[in-house]
Amino acid sequence: MSGHSKWKNIMHKKGKTDAQRASVFTKISKEIVIAVKAGGGDPDSNSKLRELIAKAKSNNVPNDNIKRTIEKALGNDSANYEEITYEGYGPAGIAVIVKTATDNRNRTAGNVRHYFDKFGGNMGTSGCVSFLFAEKGLILITDEDGEIDEDKLMEDAMESGAEDFSGEEGVYEIYTEPDDLYAVRDALVALGYEIESAEPDMVPSTYVNLDNEDDIKHMNLLLEYLEEDDDVQNVYHNWENCD
Repeated sequence: MSGHSKWKNIMHKKGKTDAQRASVFTKISKEIVIAVKAGGGDPDSNSKLRELIAKAKSNNVPNDNIKRTIEKALGNDSANYEEITYEGYGPAGIAVIVKTATDNRNRTAGNVRHYFDKFGGNMGTSGCVSFLFAEKGLILITDEDGEIDEDKLMEDAMESGAEDFSGEEGVYEIYTEPDDLYAVRDALVALGYEIESAEPDMVPSTYVNLDNEDDIKHMNLLLEYLEEDDDVQNVYHNWENCD
């Protein structure tokens, strides 16, 4: 469906510096706070929290940090984060969706608008590009050692409730309906598969290529600035030939 841009993003994040890894944990900690406030602090009964704990551990976040974040969220001294989605256009009309978690919507809106303006795009109104995307769940499984039988994995995924499957160079993408994401993930874990990540995704219905070098440069910079902003949780776009 969406190529391996999601996988490339994950690999890119894993190779970041200490300062950048700290930024990744800042983003995950916001997600944990939101999940705890919505569903409680017990990962056994809060599937979203359970997934975020796994996500934090995969990013080498110490257990003590995770525990402190959960305890803080259960108290009254943690920030109240608001989840806000912004939509806009990058260079040459690339559709961009920016999902944020913020305790200051004026700051976040101003920053996101500035990034769009600075790199040849513009922030639009709600709904201006979201109709070009479908909400899905995306499960990633990697097989660096070539031990997974692709046909068997596809069969197991489909029988577990997945709706689409693709594999290339030892990376398997399993798509689900949004509400089925964690059920499919749990079913695959029960079958012995090691999950790299399981997260909501926004899948474009069409993709756009960029051929102009300036447009490519500015689009890369727009994505870089957005992803480095602590208020930005996820960025989705329909650029086909992204790095």
